[in-house]
Amino acid sequence: MRRLPILVLLCLLGCGRREAVSLDRLQWLDLSHDFSSETIYWPTAKPFQMEIVSAQRTPAGYYYAANNFSAAEHGGTHLDAPVHFAEGQWTTDQIPLRNLIGPAVVVDVSSRAAGNSDYLVRPEDLQAWEAAHGPLPDSAIILIHTGWGKLWPDRARYLGTTKSGPEAIPELHFPGVDASAARWLVDQRHPRAVGIDTPSLDYGQSSTFDTHQILFAANIPGFENVANLDQLPPRGSWVVALPMKIKGGSGGPLRIVAAVRAK
Repeated sequence: MRRLPILVLLCLLGCGRREAVSLDRLQWLDLSHDFSSETIYWPTAKPFQMEIVSAQRTPAGYYYAANNFSAAEHGGTHLDAPVHFAEGQWTTDQIPLRNLIGPAVVVDVSSRAAGNSDYLVRPEDLQAWEAAHGPLPDSAIILIHTGWGKLWPDRARYLGTTKSGPEAIPELHFPGVDASAARWLVDQRHPRAVGIDTPSLDYGQSSTFDTHQILFAANIPGFENVANLDQLPPRGSWVVALPMKIKGGSGGPLRIVAAVRAK
């Protein structure tokens, strides 16, 4: 019996049906920012640090490179586990893979957020997407494109401040998801996860993080500081978002990629 070519079941033509697609017909896009000294972290979090242990030839003649790194869970492109704002919900290692891998849609509000660093995504934005592209599918990964990714890694423009520590918090300005939109998604569309290209699912001026509370109470993980959302179509992509598997963690560094049909 002939061995069949490797096929991947991806929802690439409308998230409502599955289709077998050959791997060589896929284009993979990296939706992750690099981790480096430039990586943007929450102002009160420990930044990314890398210590070079070895970058040289050994006495035996071969080259050997090794480093130590340290960082907070929440910084750069990263996962928010539900337990981050919902006691008793999934920790990083408990999140099922089905919540991290699946069909994705991109809700583009970048034109509306361009003139308003405190822009809030509301149900009307999601309903406008549906009017243009059809219903948001159940159990999809919802990615919010505000246009903020183009500001990375300019800390002043991306966060609204260059300060660090508690005194920076009142000066944070960037778009986020309004609590009403979070409730609408939970009640009406049951997403696998929700991601955004800003530092937080809640907008910069939030003090109660209602959107985090609503999504995470429903065990819906979050992806923050997602990169390159301008390169994805509104629908028809497939996302793989695998975080560092930190036992008992509230989040962690995230490598997130998306597959689309090659043109």
